[in-house]
Amino acid sequence: MVAHLLRLKLTLLRNGLRRSPWQLVGMAFGGLYALGLVGALVVALVLLRRADPELAHLAVVLGGSAALLGWGIVPIAASAVDMTLDPARFTTSAIPMPQLLTGLALGGLIGIPGLATALVALATVWTWARGPLPAAAALVGAALGVLSCIVLSRVVTTATASLASSRRFKDVSAIAFMIPLVLMGPIVAGVSRGIAASAGFLTELAATLSWTPLGAAWSLGGDVAAGRPLEAAIKLLIAVATLAGLAWCWKLLLERALVNPPYAGSGSRKGGKLGLFGVLPATPAGAVTARSLTYWIRDPRYSGSLVVVPLLPLLLVFQGSQSGDYGTLAMAAPLSAFLLAWSISADVSYDNTAFALHVATGVRGFDDRLGRALACLAFGLPVVLIFAVGQAFFTGAWVALPGQLGLSLGVLFTGLGLSSVVSARYTVAVPLPGDSPFKKPPGNVGQTLAVQFAGMGILSLLVLPEVGLFIAQMVTGNPVFGWATLAVGLMLGLALFGAGIRLGGKWLDARGPELLAQLTVNR
Repeated sequence: MVAHLLRLKLTLLRNGLRRSPWQLVGMAFGGLYALGLVGALVVALVLLRRADPELAHLAVVLGGSAALLGWGIVPIAASAVDMTLDPARFTTSAIPMPQLLTGLALGGLIGIPGLATALVALATVWTWARGPLPAAAALVGAALGVLSCIVLSRVVTTATASLASSRRFKDVSAIAFMIPLVLMGPIVAGVSRGIAASAGFLTELAATLSWTPLGAAWSLGGDVAAGRPLEAAIKLLIAVATLAGLAWCWKLLLERALVNPPYAGSGSRKGGKLGLFGVLPATPAGAVTARSLTYWIRDPRYSGSLVVVPLLPLLLVFQGSQSGDYGTLAMAAPLSAFLLAWSISADVSYDNTAFALHVATGVRGFDDRLGRALACLAFGLPVVLIFAVGQAFFTGAWVALPGQLGLSLGVLFTGLGLSSVVSARYTVAVPLPGDSPFKKPPGNVGQTLAVQFAGMGILSLLVLPEVGLFIAQMVTGNPVFGWATLAVGLMLGLALFGAGIRLGGKWLDARGPELLAQLTVNR
């Protein structure tokens, strides 16, 4: 039965690659990336064989502990990444529990994460190949460590199965998981400074972790090589007890999950509440605005794509703190204006087949374009104003505020007008409704890249007057150029905004059914 489960995993993986060539390409790129990372780690572990034993022990224990911790954290935010052997599929199968546990655990090794972890763990055997006993202890520790990683991920996945079946939990966790990735630079720099300020911190940390379930298995080879057999024996018991405890927890959770599979249905809701539709004007443009704002609030594909906007000032402040020059903070408002304005360039694509509502009800293209742009302006305009005023308050450069506002507002209004034209003319491959906001489906990749880059180039040309005046103020220091930037940004931006709404509306009226047909193809 264990062999049958492994063959099933391989068959499902092979069939998935055959069904989608783009999935094969994506896996190839992922494999090349993992191969490079694994290769670098393996080379480092091989070189550690000739390093000081304490240094090698520190590196192996810290790295192994981080790997085990990562296998426990990542499934919370990415619980549906690999569900080819989802335990819920075996609810009606009379598979003995020991064989099911073994098959699912070994099946976790089939895939890029499992294979990468196993290869790096085996490389620690060479690190401690300073004698037969240390190498044998490292091999036992590597096996226990890798199995603990796999079983821990299964425990977390099974324990959060009921939460993971909730679309809201998956959306929120995926977006929350992106925040530390965006702030990875400041986090790494802060941790590095903290470690450098406390001498011997890593050594103490590794020594402590080696007595915990996180690092016990990874310290066996180092303890034996250092002539500490008693400590190695105790840590072996800790590692075995950890794996046994995780397997026991997984068994209990799996038994419960097979008897009571998670239910993803939603409860009943009371009707009669119109939400934003009852607040905004009862006009076609008002209805589209209410619908678009509802999407911005409830659809994670919109909010997830803009998670970097509120973090942008933090990144620029961090960059300025490293160099002592906070001049780059002046780009917070223009960059956020660009990101917000360009975010609706694929608005029709995000609608998917729901765009049929606009076609069937005969909404004028002008009202459709205006409603979507006003929805973005409802929160985009306050964000841009806050960032511009905040930058002036933080740096004290109030004389540059008019130029900041002119450039930012010009980019925002011009970008919204251009996006209204682009989304009425082209469709691009975006995550489908209900998918993760960070999932990139296969599709018209060439057209998507061409549209995005061409649109950004055109936008850069359209805002050249504001950019030129803003640069003139920065070079000369003359505030007259700043006020000229504000006037040109408002007048030219609003003019291009209106022109984009009208042109996009005409194209939408002429190409509505064609766009709907293209969206159906992109499903």
